[in-house]
Amino acid sequence: TYWAHDHVDWPVALWLTIGALAGAFVGASLLAVISKRNLALIFALVLVVVGVRLFFTVNGDGRSEITFVLALAYVLVGLATGALSGLLGIGGGAIMVPIMAVLFGIPSVVAKGTSLAVIIPTALMGTLRNRSNSNVDLSAAVVVGITGVVMAVVGAWVSARMSDAVSNALFAVLLISVAMRMLRQAWSETAKATSD
Repeated sequence: TYWAHDHVDWPVALWLTIGALAGAFVGASLLAVISKRNLALIFALVLVVVGVRLFFTVNGDGRSEITFVLALAYVLVGLATGALSGLLGIGGGAIMVPIMAVLFGIPSVVAKGTSLAVIIPTALMGTLRNRSNSNVDLSAAVVVGITGVVMAVVGAWVSARMSDAVSNALFAVLLISVAMRMLRQAWSETAKATSD
């Protein structure tokens, strides 16, 4: 749906995907050696900062020529996104969309469409890696996947008709809500570890 409305920046998606594929592999590999609780705590705080920043973001046209430096920046963003997605089990869009909007001035609707184009191969890589480690529930994945496909079409239709200001504000609220949930979970795990 985003593609049909020209809301996917394919050159940006390509560079993000290159980094994200490597990041997904690395993130899934590090699951056994990194403290997810501490990582989730740090990431939640970052989400709060980015979410607040989104309230004050004015999007540019986001269609600038891809230079070497810009391509490298997108690869690094993709790498970080893929790694965090693999480690924390969160969707890459929660990371990529605000970064594209805040740092690169890409319109929210284009950022969302572009992130979805990146998430498909990245999620596949992360899933295959996690499945080899027996960390995938296929029956749950099928149910969530089918529901997600249907709702993605509805969401894309609504997003295409929404202003950037409203879209940024709603996404900021979502990010802050996710961050609060992660902080609450990290806090409860810390309290449990302390009591034990």
